[in-house]
Amino acid sequence: MIYGYARVSTKKQDPGYQLDRLRKAGCDHIVREKKSGKDTKSRPEFLRLLASLQPGDTLLATVSDRVARDPLDLVLILREVESAGAQLRLLDEPYIDTTFDFADVIAYFRGWVARVQRLRILENTSNGRAMAKARGVKFGRKPKLSPRQRAQVMERKAKGEPYARIARSYGVSESTILRVRP
Repeated sequence: MIYGYARVSTKKQDPGYQLDRLRKAGCDHIVREKKSGKDTKSRPEFLRLLASLQPGDTLLATVSDRVARDPLDLVLILREVESAGAQLRLLDEPYIDTTFDFADVIAYFRGWVARVQRLRILENTSNGRAMAKARGVKFGRKPKLSPRQRAQVMERKAKGEPYARIARSYGVSESTILRVRP
């Protein structure tokens, strides 16, 4: 069997490129997953795929960071594939192929590069958030009630008006009114 594995990290990302490449490579079965690649243990579909590999099977993915972002994880996955008697090939990184004697060394190096990239992404995201906060950018949802409306809600609550009536007048839920505090 030729298995394909396509992974994206978020629901907003599209695995289309990976799926197209895997189909064109002749995969008999393609497993898709929308999970972060930082931890192999948190990807149940991938773990099931690894456990199902039989001697002679081939596992295809497009690039190493779809399989693992950590170099040690990548080498351990290579070992698991090899111990099942199967092969791992990466379509866009042909130098990672378990039929090649130095595949684990190259995989470790490539995994290390992917890990550095991930850390750089996290650092850039953190720096971008800090700069945006410094400029006054607000994160999260926009408040359902303006400061003026919140003050009015406090007055109406103080007068004993039922929360349901207050909520209806502003078009919000009772729990929103309940959370309004001085």
